[in-house]
Amino acid sequence: MKLLLSIVVILASLFSTPLESTWGDGQSASIDYNFDIKPILSDRCYTCHGPDEENRQGGFRLDQLESATGEADSGEHPIVPGDPESSELISRITSSDPDMRMPPVDSNLSMTEEEMGLLRQWIEQGAEWKAHWSFLPLNAAEVQPVEQTDWPRNEIDSFVLAKLQTEGLSPALEANRSTLIRRLTYDLTGLPPTLEQIDAFEADKSPEAYEKLVDRLLASSRYGERMAVDWLDLARYADTYGYQEDRYRETWPWRDWVIKSFNENMPYDQFITWQLAGDLLPDATDEQILATAFNRLHRQTSEGGSVEEEFRTEYVVDRVDTFGAAFLGLTIGCARCHDHKFDPISQKEYYQLFAFFDNIDESGLYSYFTSSTPTPTMTLTTEEEKQTLKNLRDRIARAQEELDNTIVDQRASFDVWLNTSPSHTKSVGLIGDFSLDRLEGENVPNRAQPEQTGQLDENPKFVEGKHGKALKFSGENNFSTRVGGDFTRCDPFTISLWVKTPDVKDRAVIWHRSRASIDAGSRGYELLIEDGKMTASLVHFLPGNGIVIRTEQLFPIDQWVQVTVTYDGSSQADGLQIYWDGQPMKCNVERDNLTRQIVYTDESNEVDTNKVAEIAHQLVLGQRFRDRGFMGGLVDELKVYNRELSELEVASLLDDAKTIQQLIKKAQQRSPQETDQLYDYYLRNHSSEYAVKLAALYEARKAYADAYDKTRQLMVMKEMPEKRPTFLLARGAYDAPADPVSAATLDCLPPMGDSLPNNRLGLARWLTGSSQALTARVAVNRFWQSLFGEGLVATPLDFGSQGTLPTHPALLDWLSESFVESGWDVKKLMKTIVMSATYRQSSVCEPELRERDPLNTLLARGPRHRLSAEAIRDSALFTSGLLIEKIGGPPVKPYQPAGLWEEKGSATYERDKEEGSHRRSIYSFWKRTSPLPSMMTFDASDREVCVVKRQTTATPLQSLVLLNDPQYVEASRALADKLSERADKDIREQVNLAFEKVTSRLPTLAELDILLDLYAEQFEMFQSEPEKADEFLKIGDYRYQTEKNEPSLAALTVVVEAIMNLHESVTKQ
Repeated sequence: MKLLLSIVVILASLFSTPLESTWGDGQSASIDYNFDIKPILSDRCYTCHGPDEENRQGGFRLDQLESATGEADSGEHPIVPGDPESSELISRITSSDPDMRMPPVDSNLSMTEEEMGLLRQWIEQGAEWKAHWSFLPLNAAEVQPVEQTDWPRNEIDSFVLAKLQTEGLSPALEANRSTLIRRLTYDLTGLPPTLEQIDAFEADKSPEAYEKLVDRLLASSRYGERMAVDWLDLARYADTYGYQEDRYRETWPWRDWVIKSFNENMPYDQFITWQLAGDLLPDATDEQILATAFNRLHRQTSEGGSVEEEFRTEYVVDRVDTFGAAFLGLTIGCARCHDHKFDPISQKEYYQLFAFFDNIDESGLYSYFTSSTPTPTMTLTTEEEKQTLKNLRDRIARAQEELDNTIVDQRASFDVWLNTSPSHTKSVGLIGDFSLDRLEGENVPNRAQPEQTGQLDENPKFVEGKHGKALKFSGENNFSTRVGGDFTRCDPFTISLWVKTPDVKDRAVIWHRSRASIDAGSRGYELLIEDGKMTASLVHFLPGNGIVIRTEQLFPIDQWVQVTVTYDGSSQADGLQIYWDGQPMKCNVERDNLTRQIVYTDESNEVDTNKVAEIAHQLVLGQRFRDRGFMGGLVDELKVYNRELSELEVASLLDDAKTIQQLIKKAQQRSPQETDQLYDYYLRNHSSEYAVKLAALYEARKAYADAYDKTRQLMVMKEMPEKRPTFLLARGAYDAPADPVSAATLDCLPPMGDSLPNNRLGLARWLTGSSQALTARVAVNRFWQSLFGEGLVATPLDFGSQGTLPTHPALLDWLSESFVESGWDVKKLMKTIVMSATYRQSSVCEPELRERDPLNTLLARGPRHRLSAEAIRDSALFTSGLLIEKIGGPPVKPYQPAGLWEEKGSATYERDKEEGSHRRSIYSFWKRTSPLPSMMTFDASDREVCVVKRQTTATPLQSLVLLNDPQYVEASRALADKLSERADKDIREQVNLAFEKVTSRLPTLAELDILLDLYAEQFEMFQSEPEKADEFLKIGDYRYQTEKNEPSLAALTVVVEAIMNLHESVTKQ
């Protein structure tokens, strides 16, 4: 406590700065609808007389000229241009009658005399109407002439200076060079400059010195890491799904792509097009498809009891809302349940945008029992892996060709076999033969392999069956066996049984090998009745990764049908077949994309994999966890083969192989079709050459599957072949579809045009088209915000009626137009801004100016705001020499208090020691329900939703983190240890150097004396209590040389901590 108290006193007495408050810009001298009138109407009147049709009153709206100047329900005209006395609006807002006055008294809204005067004057001047300012085309404003012609360095400064002149203000002086390089280095790399870099910049007296510095920083790989932090907030990037389970999901390859894109200066229009619709570009590359993971970074759930369609709808809603916030700067989500109350966005338009993002084959729930990546996905492979997979595909093709040749070549052997008058023996591969007649002890006997029995759960009844007894299910009980429970997607198999259903089932499980349906993404294989038809599937994760076929016919009711399912091991839908009573059924292919394993092994999730596999790797009849069982259904005579039976063999299951024997004996009376069927039977049962080639094909498929299963998967976008119908959802509820809608853009913005495809690619092209000004305005504002702390529009999330107006509208449009004309060149835009005299100003100002303009909206001084959570932590690592600068890779787990993850779920946080705890913060593992507390204390986003601007707070907790978090204690000790080796061990020089490294300047004599007093105080304490020094110096992974003077090193560590805690250390000046 003595240590903490000493530091707090020092910080409070010397280095604290006052908190800033908000300030509103003054009224414009001229009356402009957008800047003077519309804010009043929007705030006071739109609730009852705005875009929201459901709540509109009086039969008129004040957001549209025609309605505002037309006749209201009362017969009066709200606005009569040029005649305020005849305008009902003026009459109502000035009325002294509380029953007539607007806004209504009970609304708690009112107008000032100044606002009423503005409305009156505007009507007198003719009530000129304009579209909302952000929806208008870019206004190519000319650079305004200024009196102080020696100050502007580029066009930005002329716009800024012109406004300062109207306010009677002058710009601040240019910041000193050490401040400039520190400001610029933080803004463009997220790290501070080194002392050597500061010295070099101060020594460079050339006119190009500053520009060379800018170019060097823009070319640094650190630039991409810095810029990506803001984009990750916007994209709601995290390493976990969110919600209750909040499991790990691999999304970091997309994060690395963002860093790479900024470093390579990808044009911004291309950058957002790839993320919205890279998969729809012609001949889309892996990188373009990867970029679309942007749309899948929303939260997802696997919680029990969740309704799959409800959450699928929520995912689409998230994409729409993120699209609106990130690219249009509009609160589109307000129109999900009703028309927007303030902006001209109807509920129908919301769902028209919804339709763009509604057409992927996804589930509303990810798999609880497996680590399957929710579909649609892409496979991430190295060049070496790509070549390996290509070679293995070639091997499969060769094996298939050799098998096909063998099929042709074996005709002669087949004829020889026929001439020997063969007789049929039992088909090979029978591993399960259950009569389902009785129990033997507690087991159901297996005639094929007596040691592999079956079991009954919850006592299904033995009743009269097709042959002897059969099992009757209640929907909650089942039969299970390990026989047939371990087939992979490469294993051919056949499962046959007699089935009788008492009624038409909308859903019923006949048999399955899986852990669950939705809770496991249906991984495994299954036979169901759905909507009265029979469905057979092999699944990695439904809906996107599996093969699914469904009979065209309804399954017969109240009669016995022998149902056989055969599979050839090809992972193709045409290798899966359903037979009824020995006849192949016509089936529709509903899914044909099985690319990964269907078993429950080698999982890396957070559930007991061994237990899951034990339960899942059984063939189960009649029931499944959290699914609808075969209620009242009967089954009999279950047979399982570890190979694909031929058509003839399936037909012969009806009559115990009599059909095969009859065909063998028919000789010259066989039809060509019957001969072909018999030949197929011969190959599968009697040809050793065929067996060898079939085995080779199996091995080739298995080698490919094993290699492919080791590759990584990433959630991406992929359009469905047939467009999913989209509906307006009443009240925004997933289960209340109303009118159908088609994909379309907002009516308040320029139309999309017939030349663009009506899909996400068309949407992206529209977004970046020449007629769409809003996209550029929103982007430029956000980049300006990253440098100045505040955007030219202070509400980056709301460029609509309720948002703030731009402080410098002409400058915003000039920058936006220049940005587009440059080819959406982000680095050029950033350079233009930081090269300006506006950016280079000193942030020091007189108290009068700070009181008048606390948020610096007039730009009469340089930017000054607290560093981001990432920059603060990264700076500590950087200045201490601990930072590991390695770009990309899986997330790492740095220091955090123990037990936090356990409080939120079953997972345990295991810190990555040394290198993993010393990477840049952008690579830290981000768990949505338990983000790193040291980062959240400094206002990092929790990344649950799109965030375009973080809040900035100043709290005592922040100082406590800097003083006590192991990350900062370790960094302080590492820097202290390195300093103790320098300056001839002179403590004054060591403290001087520590201060300069952390703050980029030397301390004043007064500051130095206070820090030396702190050192002396702490040295005395640690010398008298060496055990405390020893304990203190063991915090973290960094180790110092054992021969060090521990009390001295501990005291110097405390001094470094104090310096790192200064306002100046965590603030960009």
